[in-house]
Amino acid sequence: MKISQKIEQAAKEDRVWWSFEYFPPRTAQGLQNLLDRIERMRALGPEFIDITWNAGGRTSELTSELVKTCQKLIGIETCMHLTCTGMPKEKVDTALREAKQHGCRNVLALRGDPPVGKEWEPVEGGFRYGVDLVRYIRAQYGDYFDIAVAGYPQTQRLPPDERAREMQYLKEKVDAGANFIFTQMFYDVDMFVEWVKAARAAGITVPIVPGIMPVQTWNGFQKATTLAKITVPQPFLDALEPHKNNDEKVREVGTKLVADLCRRILAADIGIKGLHFYTMNLEKGCRLLLEELNLVPRIEVIKPLPWRQSLTPNRRTENIRPIFWANRTRSYLSRTENWDEYPNGRFGDSRSPAYGELDGYGVWIKQTKEDALKLWDTPTTVEEIRKLFAKFCLGNLQALPWSDTAPSSETSVIAPQLAQLNELGFLTINSQPAVDGARSDDRIHGWGPANGYVYQKAYLEFFVSPELLDLLIPHIERDIHITYYVINNRGDLRTNTHSDGPNAVTWGVFPGKEIIQPTIVEAISFMAWKDEAYELGRQWAKMYEPESPTRKLIDSMMDTYCLVNVVHNDYKKPNAIFEPFFKAAADYAAKYGSADQSSPNGINGANGHAH
Repeated sequence: MKISQKIEQAAKEDRVWWSFEYFPPRTAQGLQNLLDRIERMRALGPEFIDITWNAGGRTSELTSELVKTCQKLIGIETCMHLTCTGMPKEKVDTALREAKQHGCRNVLALRGDPPVGKEWEPVEGGFRYGVDLVRYIRAQYGDYFDIAVAGYPQTQRLPPDERAREMQYLKEKVDAGANFIFTQMFYDVDMFVEWVKAARAAGITVPIVPGIMPVQTWNGFQKATTLAKITVPQPFLDALEPHKNNDEKVREVGTKLVADLCRRILAADIGIKGLHFYTMNLEKGCRLLLEELNLVPRIEVIKPLPWRQSLTPNRRTENIRPIFWANRTRSYLSRTENWDEYPNGRFGDSRSPAYGELDGYGVWIKQTKEDALKLWDTPTTVEEIRKLFAKFCLGNLQALPWSDTAPSSETSVIAPQLAQLNELGFLTINSQPAVDGARSDDRIHGWGPANGYVYQKAYLEFFVSPELLDLLIPHIERDIHITYYVINNRGDLRTNTHSDGPNAVTWGVFPGKEIIQPTIVEAISFMAWKDEAYELGRQWAKMYEPESPTRKLIDSMMDTYCLVNVVHNDYKKPNAIFEPFFKAAADYAAKYGSADQSSPNGINGANGHAH
């Protein structure tokens, strides 16, 4: 979606909005850390984000990759910076082509700064001024992109002739096709208001978005204002300087000063309702500032669907996914990225025939070996592994090999039952509680448009030993409301369902819409997921030395355990799905003495078969 449309919509709703800027880090680990941070900061409610472009395009590939990931995986509208500095036309063409492929509809066109210590000069076959870049983008892509340009409130303090000339340059960029203006950072509100009024008097009518720099540290504040060559009001300096050796106090005082600056901008009656925060890739300063402005508590980030939508062009209308990849979104997107069409309305009719092979995708666990050992230690018995899984379900463990992130808030609803199942030997890797008509704005279960109601069938997915499974199946089959699929690592599938079609396990009813069924269970997808689920277990095993008890234990479990999914189709009975499991565990204890004793084949827990 174009940013100008978002700004227009916010104006119609008479609400304040904000956005965040990030820059590409220099290392692979830095990139992963930033993506994790962008994901967390998404919860702060930004309308969009933008990604900078380094002088000479030195981080152009990282910028493009960040834009792709933010659009596709994180599902947040992203604006890509593009500069003239060190950029021949061919590089510009590549950047714009890739941005369009990723579904990016917004570009900030800049001349850019020269590399440190050098004079600015155009490259052969490149562009000299930002206005040239604006004209080129418009000529090549028509109105596909929203184009932003930079504005400099500090020019309001130049002599009259220079000030008028700078304003004329800005108007030329707008007349060439710019849709809105991001301003340079500033701390002088009076100067900014004067500059906005001067821009309007000059005939510039597009939205102006003020650039806001939170104060993080005294040295950082000094460096930023010096590099940007901006003036800082003396009261601002007087309030900060006494604390320059205490970063926490600088941030505390700076947050209040910048929050006051924001309030004055929003109250200035100059038609501005948006704030663009220069995050410097830091989270705390922006969060504190939004809290000080009392903006975050009254913003609900509405989920159009229970899962995060991708904003790439071919997936924007996708509205159905199998539940199996609920905790592995990146994997699902990668394994389906070559599909011709994505399910919309029905799953099956428009779906491509195959999931990407694991060999081409490359399953991997997010954690490094060092992090894995810290998280999961070195379990040598099945009982210890059960406790790890139970700990995760209770929110006391950050991740499992099958889940990139901590349990969702929805898991808390059934966390005690899940923990108990894991301690009994049912190693859950995915689940959802039954929901009977929760409002669409419910904090835990809600999704979709306002004034709707959402529903869910209870769902469990788990690894289990063959002995315990044999005792579970009879209890499951006595409940006519339960359907299940069982598969082993060889791909042998069995089920009690008689339908080849998908089973919708999540659906929503909304005013003026057909019923939406965004999450399903179906056999072909489960078989594709099976390969990945077992491979993740093997990858976990490889974190340990080849002959270690832990490696042997996990490998043995992946060789012998079955993967099972269970749906209880009566969503009005939220606890009914758990009853067969407790009965099977009681049968196991009666037959073998204890759920934690060795299995009947006589192999002890250290070799992976204790239950």
